[in-house]
Amino acid sequence: MAAKKSTRKSNVSAEDLKAYYKDMLLIRRFEEKAGQLYGMGLIGGFCHLYIGQEAVVVGLEAAAEEGDKRVTSYRDHGHMLACGMNPDGVMAELTGREGGYSRGKGGSMHMFSREKHFYGGHGIVGAQVPIGAGLAFADKYLENGRVTFAYFGDGAANQGQIYETFNMAALWKLPVVFVIENNQYAMGTAQSRSTSTPALYTRGEAFGIPGEEVDGMDVLKVKEAGEKAVAHCRNGDGPYILEIKTYRYRGHSMSDPAKYRTREEVQKMREERDCIEMVRKMLLEGKHASEEDLKAIDKEIKEVVNASAEFAKESPEPDVSELYTDIYADELPQGEAV
Repeated sequence: MAAKKSTRKSNVSAEDLKAYYKDMLLIRRFEEKAGQLYGMGLIGGFCHLYIGQEAVVVGLEAAAEEGDKRVTSYRDHGHMLACGMNPDGVMAELTGREGGYSRGKGGSMHMFSREKHFYGGHGIVGAQVPIGAGLAFADKYLENGRVTFAYFGDGAANQGQIYETFNMAALWKLPVVFVIENNQYAMGTAQSRSTSTPALYTRGEAFGIPGEEVDGMDVLKVKEAGEKAVAHCRNGDGPYILEIKTYRYRGHSMSDPAKYRTREEVQKMREERDCIEMVRKMLLEGKHASEEDLKAIDKEIKEVVNASAEFAKESPEPDVSELYTDIYADELPQGEAV
């Protein structure tokens, strides 16, 4: 049966709150810079920005433990930064340079880090969800207590492979949290026009998978719901679904003018429900930080992001020989897990 909506906020320390603020601000400033570089022609191909959705991944990373895994779709830059991947390597990959995580061969949608247990952004809608179940199967087989976060959007929620994965995950009680990042417009169609079931978190009921809807503009509510879901998985009770209601401020990708919604709607969300501004107010009202402290944090973050852009610009184009590298996986030592 589906659980009720998450409403109560977690108790966190002032230092934790500052950390969430910095993490979300890093994603926001990084994505703004990526948008600038795209406009300058330094980033080519597709580029899907995470602006507005920062509380989702930061809240869930706060609920994760070392060794937990994550896999997501093409709106992936925020996930990389939240799990600790280096902004320099991410930005260099966006610009197709040798210093990138995939040595400039993958671009926006194809990065990977074994060190940070980030198993990629994937361009095929919904394709990452079965992969997430596979990662969770490996953890269950190895009995290592790890959990996998498999992220997908409201548009992908209607894909058939999602339900095949739900069935197997429930059958084998896999430790996987299915995270539906519901930004309400998929590729450009409102959920009300594309989906018969308004509550996506109930999609697992037929398989006996519990779920809940979460306010994705509130990082503390996301963290609390994430902790509940992770505990369920680590306890051996199988998968869990979190439908996190969020909102992207930009179009589906940089080439999307987003004419399917009004500017007034976007502005209202920015002014009344912005996830970063919400934490900023909590820090100020709780006297955990001053205006000067927050300005200093913003300055620090901007310096990190600007440095990543300079690193990307200075990193050389990949050598032609890179066409022949990473074709086959290196053989792992016996007993080592990916």
